[in-house]
Amino acid sequence: MGPLIHAHVVLNPAAGRGAAARAFDPIVREFHRQGWAVHVERTEGPGHAVELAARAAAAGVARVVAVGGDGTVHEVANGLLRQGGDVALGVVPIGSGNDFAKLVGVFRHSPARAVRRLVTARTVAFDAGRAGGEYFVNSMGFGFGPAVVRVRNGMPGLSGFASYFIPVIRAFAGFRAPRLEVRAPGFSETGYMMMVEVCNGTTSGGSYRFAPDALPWDGRLDVCVVRRVSLPRFLLAVPRVMRGTHGTMREVALFQAREVTIRSLDGPLLLHLDGELREPETPACTVRVEPALLKVMVAR
Repeated sequence: MGPLIHAHVVLNPAAGRGAAARAFDPIVREFHRQGWAVHVERTEGPGHAVELAARAAAAGVARVVAVGGDGTVHEVANGLLRQGGDVALGVVPIGSGNDFAKLVGVFRHSPARAVRRLVTARTVAFDAGRAGGEYFVNSMGFGFGPAVVRVRNGMPGLSGFASYFIPVIRAFAGFRAPRLEVRAPGFSETGYMMMVEVCNGTTSGGSYRFAPDALPWDGRLDVCVVRRVSLPRFLLAVPRVMRGTHGTMREVALFQAREVTIRSLDGPLLLHLDGELREPETPACTVRVEPALLKVMVAR
């Protein structure tokens, strides 16, 4: 790759139920129209975007643009951070939730419009969360969050609002709140918990504003704990979480921390990182914020 390459593009052709594959030509055309030379690589399966991004960073490119959903962004960010985080991450959002895109000013823009916003973007240092050996850029969660991801993964035909709401109702029907211990400086609680969502961004799961006051560059993680609730209370809570007004509910605790440890007291942990499911071998997980670790292209 010579010095002419303005950006390396990592495109997940499966994202958006194939929409990303169809956007390949319009994206490249728009970059060229804006005077940017780009090198594009397509991913071939889970984990591939991590390798492609790491290789591009090691080759000395200045910017890597992820084309796809939050899973693609998650992998590209992990690839860049593996190489030290000196490369700027850009996003052309083509997925179902696109939570990260909301933080960088390209949400609900067409691929061509997202490209036009990227070429004039400024670079901002975002925090990253870290759990085990893996980073997350938007959110990670325990309990109900991973259960919803698992149900949604089994219902690939859903789109739009249905893809957020139907899996939530489905997942609740078979869900048993795990007994968790949550420990952070200034916060300690043990009990049956519906969910624990650890956020760097404001939304998770597409439409749910778990951490309405989160700032991805403030050096802290925003933690949302939801204690075990009945179905009527749960159905009341869902629209409030979508609006970000759930903080006053008696079953909810919101706090900020640089580090939080979650321990499962009656079984293995299941968690998601930016919507990607993980099952660690240990029953405890310590989550830390890594301040100003990732360069991100933010539209003006």
